[in-house]
Amino acid sequence: MECELTRSVELLGGNDIRELAARLGVVPTKKLGQNFVTDPNTIRRIVAAAGLKGSETVVEIGPGLGSLTLGLLEAAAKVVAVEIDAKLGAELEATVAARTSGVDFTLVRGDAMQIEALPKNPDALVANLPYNISVPVLLHFLETFESIRFGLVLVQAEVAHRLAAQPGSKVYGVPSVKLAWYADSHLAGNVGRTIFWPVPNVDSALVYFAKREQPLGDEQLRLATFAVIDAAFSQRRKTLRQALATWAGGAAQAETILARAGIDHTARGEALDVHDFVKIAQAQRDGGFV
Repeated sequence: MECELTRSVELLGGNDIRELAARLGVVPTKKLGQNFVTDPNTIRRIVAAAGLKGSETVVEIGPGLGSLTLGLLEAAAKVVAVEIDAKLGAELEATVAARTSGVDFTLVRGDAMQIEALPKNPDALVANLPYNISVPVLLHFLETFESIRFGLVLVQAEVAHRLAAQPGSKVYGVPSVKLAWYADSHLAGNVGRTIFWPVPNVDSALVYFAKREQPLGDEQLRLATFAVIDAAFSQRRKTLRQALATWAGGAAQAETILARAGIDHTARGEALDVHDFVKIAQAQRDGGFV
């Protein structure tokens, strides 16, 4: 049963976003992947798609001017936001103070790719991720913060489809399998470009993920599995015997490892699910090929 919320939060609209940016002298840059959501209804749709029950501690990456932050503060018990831009971070704290009451908000200043600890253990990750680092930062947080149980990310539509792709899909690849190590995922809706400022030249989409109840292996096995994934998709048109040759120390060794794993050496990486890649990594380790 969802918690009954009593918090008062005033969301930002398009005019608010532009006025804040103008006052701060902020010009959104492609380098930082900054595209601010300007529509409160879209914010509430994103928050609803995250499936928050009202008791979670949510971590948000790259809150910017605070559009999504305020939406999360309507629905979550606690929000921890990680912002690299000092000017935006200072204004975000003022915005939260001015537009909310009775909320639990913490700002962490720093580069999300370098963050190794947070003041509160997050249960969920919900973020409008910068296009240029969306996959690396998502994987970094799933690796670093084991307390994260589920989440929702807004990313470029092309990236969303890659993250949620299943074996056999043309867009199935490294992001798909590495996310699958941590969680099951699926597309959770499309977001048109016109609700952003500035308007990007691509559409966006939502990806929901739910953490696996039991990890697929320890950190050593994860690293070994990710090495196999990288090798398999570095030459995705080649058979696994060929694609894994450099990784294994030769095509013959690759074939032997694949046989130990029970994987057809003539298959291609796009046909394998994450469990198959784990089997290959284990076969390499168990066979003394490391």
